[in-house]
Amino acid sequence: MINLFKCIGLFLIVHQNILAQGPPIIGDKPIMLGSNSWVFRTLTELRNTEKGEYLKTPVIAHFLPSSKTLIGIHLPFIIPMSNGTKKDYFIGDIELIGKYQFYRKDETGKTLRLLLKTIQTLPTGKELNLMRMSMGKYASYIGLLAGYESVKIGIINEIGFNYQPNFNNDEIRYVLSIGIPLLKPSYPVKQINLFFESQNNWFVKKGNYLNLFAPGIQYAKGRMTVEASYQFPLFQNIENKRNNSIFLGGRYIF
Repeated sequence: MINLFKCIGLFLIVHQNILAQGPPIIGDKPIMLGSNSWVFRTLTELRNTEKGEYLKTPVIAHFLPSSKTLIGIHLPFIIPMSNGTKKDYFIGDIELIGKYQFYRKDETGKTLRLLLKTIQTLPTGKELNLMRMSMGKYASYIGLLAGYESVKIGIINEIGFNYQPNFNNDEIRYVLSIGIPLLKPSYPVKQINLFFESQNNWFVKKGNYLNLFAPGIQYAKGRMTVEASYQFPLFQNIENKRNNSIFLGGRYIF
């Protein structure tokens, strides 16, 4: 019986250590939790562009009907900023998300996951040409998410195509997230993670390109996570050029 409890304890430690790697701050996560799980999150972004500053505060809810599927909604509230003064807020483009995990290989202290992902962007925002904030145009995204996570490092890749039928802005999107834990594995989870994330957007019809880089830090304890990141462009030839973005957020698992 004692050996049985030791085995159960070892499984929980290994499983939680994988989760303790932490989901990416800006990118998406490959780890799917147990069925009937809820994740509530927000990730406020203060974006500085050549045409002004905008504050996005989303309300994010994800539900897992099973350990292989996820559905969710992202409801963003946008506040145009001018000289540090808040302006009237409005609802940006609402996103509906779905994910399906079709491959999983677990070994001691590490895991490999492959997922299909879709995002349906509703044109509920204003036509401000603010990607993932307020475009005011319908878009349909389909992508492949591949993630390798261990107790030492996490490497997550996502590539997909975003189709916008009413706007000449179709894009190929690639996101790379690398996470490095700073503390020794423990149970219950208590971890500090460093993240280095790259976002690449190639607008195929216009021939424009956007490359953003974002170092960040994350603190995870139990079911709660808080995080911060600073994003800046490495290369861009787009309309309404980016200067930088500051991200602050948190999430909780039920």
